[in-house]
Amino acid sequence: MEEIEIVAATVEQAIEQAEAQLGLSRNQFEVEVVREGTSGILGVGSKEALIRVTPAAQLKRACPELAEKDVAQVVVEVLDTLLGLLDIVGKVEVLSDEIPLALDVKGDDLGILIGRQGQTLASLEHITKLIVAKRLNAWLPLRLDVAGYKKRRCESLQRLALYLAEQVKARRRAITMEPMPAYERRIVHLTLADNPDVTTQSIDEGEGRKVVILLRQG
Repeated sequence: MEEIEIVAATVEQAIEQAEAQLGLSRNQFEVEVVREGTSGILGVGSKEALIRVTPAAQLKRACPELAEKDVAQVVVEVLDTLLGLLDIVGKVEVLSDEIPLALDVKGDDLGILIGRQGQTLASLEHITKLIVAKRLNAWLPLRLDVAGYKKRRCESLQRLALYLAEQVKARRRAITMEPMPAYERRIVHLTLADNPDVTTQSIDEGEGRKVVILLRQG
């Protein structure tokens, strides 16, 4: 995974896009701010932010002897063990064995693994990453889903973001969405990143952090 460059309205949005694209959290890659985003004067002369992102750890360098399918098997074994400890019946399916890996836990009545707004799922994904990193001695980007929850939620948020963008354009005023976890905010940012009429920004802190959709200046 080589360094990449991300362009967005603000540095913060660029970092959130990098997290989504790489499947990494903020502390797993280095950020070089090439250019700060500027709003200009009354929208004139505005410039988007540009960052250069470099993953902090490279799996291939740390474990050159492991093939991607072998790595996927390690993740499946870890998840199977966690499910057993939680006394939950589920089958781990590898959706993609290319890095970043994508996996889905299939089964009945798995809502307990998802939790409110996907918080339990986010915790399960993080714990899985920590255990796998310990076993491989390298951080492994992976995306974990449960019964297709993230896929359905992503599609729902994309539709909502596009609808609200049209409302912002029609009403000529900003709309603030409900508080959402980081990965859901990234979906909104990415969905509207190339919209010519609106832009997005995150406000507030912690669990109350939310996305504002507002008219693009200029």
